[in-house]
Amino acid sequence: MIKDLSILRNIGISAHIDSGKTTLTERILFYTNRIHAIHDVKGKDGVGAKMDSMELERERGITIQSAATHCYWKKNHINIIDTPGHVDFTIEVERALRVLDGAVLVLCSVAGVQSQSYTVDRQMRRYNVPRLAFVNKVDRTGANPVRVKNQLREKLGHNAVLLQLPIGLEDKHEGVVDLVEMRSIRFQGDNGEKIVYGEVPAELRDEAVAAREEMLDAVSMFSDELMEAMLEDRVTPELVKAAIRKGTLALKLTPVFLGSAFKNKGVQALLDGVIDYLPDPTEVKNEAIDLEKEGEERVEIPCDPTAPLCLLAFKLEDGRYGQLTYLRIYSGKLERDMFVVNTRTRKKTKVARLVRMHADDMEDIQDASAGDIVAIFGLDCNSGDSFTDGTKLYAMTSIHVPEAVISLSIKPQDAKSETNLSKALQRFTKEDPTFRTYVDQESGETVIQGMGELQLEVYIERMRREYGVNVATSAPQVAYRETITRPVDFNYTHKKQTGGSGQYGKVIGSLTPVEGEFVFEDNVVGGNIPRQFIPSCEKGFRSMLDKGRKLGFPVVGLKISLDDGAYHAVDSSDIAFQEAARGAFREAYDKAKPRILEPIMKVEVEGPSDYSGNVLTTIMQRRGVVVGSQEEGGLTTTMAEVPLAEMFGYSTTLRSATQGKAEFTMEFLKYMLTPEQVEADLIEKMKEKQGKK
Repeated sequence: MIKDLSILRNIGISAHIDSGKTTLTERILFYTNRIHAIHDVKGKDGVGAKMDSMELERERGITIQSAATHCYWKKNHINIIDTPGHVDFTIEVERALRVLDGAVLVLCSVAGVQSQSYTVDRQMRRYNVPRLAFVNKVDRTGANPVRVKNQLREKLGHNAVLLQLPIGLEDKHEGVVDLVEMRSIRFQGDNGEKIVYGEVPAELRDEAVAAREEMLDAVSMFSDELMEAMLEDRVTPELVKAAIRKGTLALKLTPVFLGSAFKNKGVQALLDGVIDYLPDPTEVKNEAIDLEKEGEERVEIPCDPTAPLCLLAFKLEDGRYGQLTYLRIYSGKLERDMFVVNTRTRKKTKVARLVRMHADDMEDIQDASAGDIVAIFGLDCNSGDSFTDGTKLYAMTSIHVPEAVISLSIKPQDAKSETNLSKALQRFTKEDPTFRTYVDQESGETVIQGMGELQLEVYIERMRREYGVNVATSAPQVAYRETITRPVDFNYTHKKQTGGSGQYGKVIGSLTPVEGEFVFEDNVVGGNIPRQFIPSCEKGFRSMLDKGRKLGFPVVGLKISLDDGAYHAVDSSDIAFQEAARGAFREAYDKAKPRILEPIMKVEVEGPSDYSGNVLTTIMQRRGVVVGSQEEGGLTTTMAEVPLAEMFGYSTTLRSATQGKAEFTMEFLKYMLTPEQVEADLIEKMKEKQGKK
């Protein structure tokens, strides 16, 4: 158990695809003696990086699941979570950042701030995570770390400050100049494990002095003591570090480090920065909801091992010995054989086996305390559940789960596959909140939903490998929505006589188009509808939103105002008003000119400038709207908004149009009205589908 929390750091490594997160984590593990040989992502030796433990990850050279590990650096204990870069697996980044105290944002020194950098930055801001930036790949042709620092300021709005300058760029990269200590740092030996400190090279002296002045001006804003020392010319590294730490913890400063993880340069200096500038668990404010009090009162959770136990299950995995649950302990002490209470289900469970993770390896431990990240076997729960020792009923604030944007119908090919399919789906939906499944009531087909083609492709492959399930897939279904385009009034009476007491409810009001999902407005006065039946009306209206009357898609962008009505002393009931609301909705919805909304994706295509014309053509052919493009170092990044329905198979088209030299990323942006011709085609297809039945 870690007794001194000031030596503990919980950090995540996040970035755009292919920025070098997993390679960086591999080097960190090597320099902290957690592994004794370096293996590369998609390595030729067939081993692959330690943190990419899944066979699929090693084959594809991408991170699919976040992986946790821990290491020691200069007597400090660091828990690390390596997260995926691909937007399809964004939930892995989301839940990791929810439980971490600090993060390292990795950026490519050639590509700079890319599309997924924005998403990761947004997630860090959502959970108030202080971060360092590590500009990686300084050894690559076209590297320009100063430009990346400026992009951090301009594009992401960071107060980014260079703490280092590169000694040589591209193939001449040797090390860095440390602007805090004003010395050079070079990394020698077979794997850069030997650190050599020296004088700032003469040719970089003037540049280093100017960069240090700029850095001191920025960080002195967070320390009066440092400002005074600058005026009296008695600046010390300790004063500078204290000011940088204060600015970083306040989320008002982003220290920028440089290096090349692949070429083993700059990683140890980054580790020093993690210790010097990122918070320990006691410096982070954590809140929970007290379930024993009304109104979801928020309480602050102190990071104190002597306080009542409070922890959050943030990730589930089906391990070799049953369900493995990753936990962040916020307060108290967790011991083997003690009982914990799930505050959602109120179920009590014994902690049978407590482990500390190292990718897919684990070591048994007896106890762990506040601030730590550990894992438990045999804990029945969902991702996002909170646990206490039973003295309090606290629920940690939940993890933001994005909406699914793509679906696919799957059909098992044989009897064995049919049996195992439900097991696979049950496990994957429990592990990953963005992966959903349901059986379509009309077609009887099993439908899976997710964040993108790659995510669904990976899960189908995992079903085959891990469960022996062979499935046939049909064209992905886009998550369309329905909305209304004009306001309509309703005046509806539900009357039913069945012998004995009947049913009676009258509702008067209007349907109006609005921004957002659904708004219910209660304007009833004078008791024409008794107060106890207002929730019944809302429930009736809400029950109609799951399946719109135009094509059966969920209804959004709708405000229902309930203005008046009438009731019967005997025949009015909860059911009667629910039915009245449903009837009013059916009647008014068809008159409100319903239209179909389609998901629009924010697409970024990056490739050689020579192919930018071809790229534009591929976007235009898909009803895309180009919103901007920028050219840097022979690479052009094209930003566009394209309907998701048109993006299926785009990777193949893009490859052939650019000889495989361009890549794209996309994420959900907004819903927009579908063009009338496309809507007519959708209606036609739906009629054909129903006709075949």
